[in-house]
Amino acid sequence: MAHEYVEDEFHGKLDWSMWISVLKRAMRYKRNVYTLCFVAIGAALGDASFAPLTKLVIDEATTQGLTPRLWFWVAAYLVMVSFLCLIVWLFITNAGKISRYLSHDIRKECFDKLQDLPFAYFDARPVGWLMSRITSDCDRLAQIIAWGLTDLLWGVCILALMTSIMLVTQWQMALIVIGVVLPVVLVSRWFQKQILLSSRQVRKMHSMITASYNEEIMGIRTTKSLVREADNLSEFSQLSQQMLGHSMRGATLSAVYLPLITTTGSVAAGMVLWYGGASAIAGTMTLGTLVMFIHYATQFFGPIGQMARIITEMQGAQAAGERVLSLLNTVPAIKDSAEVIERIKQHKDNVQFSNHKSQITNLKSDTTPPLAIDGYPDTLSTIEFRDVSFAYANGKPVLTDFNLTVKPGETIALVGPTGGGKSTIVSLVCRFYEPTQGQILIDGIDYRQRSLHWLQSNLGIVLQTPHLFSGTIRENIRYGRLDATDAEVEEAATLVHAHGFIAQMNLGYDAPVGEGGNRLSTGQKQLVSFARAILAQPRVFVMDEATSSIDTQTEHLIQKGLEVMLDGRISLVIAHRLSTIRNADRILVIEAGRIAEMGTHQELIQQRGHYFNLYTSHSRIERQVQSVEDAYEK
Repeated sequence: MAHEYVEDEFHGKLDWSMWISVLKRAMRYKRNVYTLCFVAIGAALGDASFAPLTKLVIDEATTQGLTPRLWFWVAAYLVMVSFLCLIVWLFITNAGKISRYLSHDIRKECFDKLQDLPFAYFDARPVGWLMSRITSDCDRLAQIIAWGLTDLLWGVCILALMTSIMLVTQWQMALIVIGVVLPVVLVSRWFQKQILLSSRQVRKMHSMITASYNEEIMGIRTTKSLVREADNLSEFSQLSQQMLGHSMRGATLSAVYLPLITTTGSVAAGMVLWYGGASAIAGTMTLGTLVMFIHYATQFFGPIGQMARIITEMQGAQAAGERVLSLLNTVPAIKDSAEVIERIKQHKDNVQFSNHKSQITNLKSDTTPPLAIDGYPDTLSTIEFRDVSFAYANGKPVLTDFNLTVKPGETIALVGPTGGGKSTIVSLVCRFYEPTQGQILIDGIDYRQRSLHWLQSNLGIVLQTPHLFSGTIRENIRYGRLDATDAEVEEAATLVHAHGFIAQMNLGYDAPVGEGGNRLSTGQKQLVSFARAILAQPRVFVMDEATSSIDTQTEHLIQKGLEVMLDGRISLVIAHRLSTIRNADRILVIEAGRIAEMGTHQELIQQRGHYFNLYTSHSRIERQVQSVEDAYEK
């Protein structure tokens, strides 16, 4: 199937500001960075010194012979080699550390950013796309900064040293060598642009392939049941073929580019040999100087080739860097405003001051009402939708001028056709999305003026498709409240009637659930998610088709436990089985983003409208399902 999602596009030249941004992150490890700078400069000094040293040896040998000072020159070469060995050791050690540290930091930043981004961001980007950002892209950036920029600094330093030495020694021949650089620069600019475009396409296709690979693994059961293996392979092969084409083009450009640099160096060496040889024969230049210039002419374009290679790699990695930084620079559409953040800070300071004052005076005030982290009263008893309208990114309105007030301790059930807006109402209450127009008020205060963390920490949510994390059953239940004791975990499981099947497992609460809970049945996963939500002791309880995966007998038992749990709490229930919401305080029939009917079960039955038709048809189906379950048990 086609994989369509938001893929950020980037165009333009090599963006040095992007690399500076990444380098600033590396500067957290200043000692290692400064050591690498010393290493690059030291390596340049060492490499550039061999040619002048050779010049001195040859000139002395041709005039005086080497016998009196042979061991002096041998010792000089040994010192130079030892120095370069130390430089290489420092380079490998420090570059390796920076690469690992930086990769760790960027990956951590990306993961932290993902925790803050709203649902809308994930709606447009599949898991594989995000995985590619946090894995291969982060590693590639770190390696370029640690290894590549050091080589780039070395190249700049050694070129500057060689140019200076050649100009001071024989400026005419120096101009011959330097004059060849201009065509190299022109050729490099064209190749760099083409390689950058190719690299961006490779990174884009890599993201799409990762996303496709992840999707096919997650949906392997559906693939096999529908015998889609050959079709999926064909679609995956098309993506892979496109990536192969872009990769081969990039490899071909690099394969042509680097030999051009080497060939240019050989041409420069030939010109130096021609001009310098004539000068040496004429006696206007020493043999040692000629050898030094030949060495520099061949070596001069080595650093240029090395720098070209690094810039090429940087262009390839820039596509990865642009995507990583685009993730890190994404501003969450739903977040605490500056006003809320300031109020949280002020409340924190006030609490610290009050605690300090209490320690000094040994006094406690029991009359002060408790405050939440945002400085407002820590209460959540009434939720009001006031003229709320909402549309998703595609612009299609889901809710229009929606009004509803949920009273303290009230259970609201939402029913109606698919696409009517039931789940959207719940998502807006949870502030996974925010109203396009209108307000949602909590105890009379617009919830955008409250702390997002405070609101969502007061929610208990059980979805139609439960998600369990890899680990044990106990760990998954305790995920609702990490400081809960084992007794509290088991009490929550008992309340939702999950204790029975857990006790029958070999390891009980310590039994692993597998990836995504694949070692448990769908109903068992749902029971664990119920226990997890209840353990959190939420003030607002949300159930989105939460009992659709549970048999009617277990659902009946859960309802008894939930009656105790939901007492005094606001609860919003989207139910597939209408029999589960008969005791709701109010039932809302949602159609086309509006309330078509509202009332208790008996009131709506008496109206003989939409709810009456839904209830009678669903009751007939549920009776048939129940009879099948009873027959199966017998």
